[in-house]
Amino acid sequence: MTFSNDTERLQAAVEDNIQKHWKAYLIEGILLLILGFGAILLPLLASLTIAILLGWMFLISGVAGLVFSFWARKAPGFWWSLISAILAVVAGVVLITQPVQGILTLTIVIGVYFLAEGVATIMYALQHRGRLSERWGWMLAAGVLDILVAFIIISGWPGTAAWAIGLLVGINLVFGGTSLIAMALAARNKA
Repeated sequence: MTFSNDTERLQAAVEDNIQKHWKAYLIEGILLLILGFGAILLPLLASLTIAILLGWMFLISGVAGLVFSFWARKAPGFWWSLISAILAVVAGVVLITQPVQGILTLTIVIGVYFLAEGVATIMYALQHRGRLSERWGWMLAAGVLDILVAFIIISGWPGTAAWAIGLLVGINLVFGGTSLIAMALAARNKA
């Protein structure tokens, strides 16, 4: 019973917080929606921005890893930590200085990911078709769609690099923004 009460209390606190700050969620949702449509309309610019941002994240984490590695050089695994940090720095520098090459690589990785995800989703759906009644068909369709997206990305590579990452991130931002807007408006109406 304690777990149930804790869950209910946590749920009530979350709902209360959303109602109190619905305007912040609405603003965030609108910003995500604008950024998402921008990424969809300008996918190459969005892809370049993502590659450069990812490069900076690798670079900063790699430098921090180097500092930590030398700070804790007596700890077990020092050399592995050092190698990992150096690889992160190198990856970051490459993505920052050659973002187009980074986009090409990231695009093929995304294509392979969609392929693997599609196969895994199809297998999951087929294994659960007897237990999930009509819902397994939706999972099967999602897996087939993943494989179709993978085929489009991989078969059109390197040309798909100009739009794939930006478009996929844009779609994600549009859905995320839309869900935040819907949540904020629902919370406003309850207040």
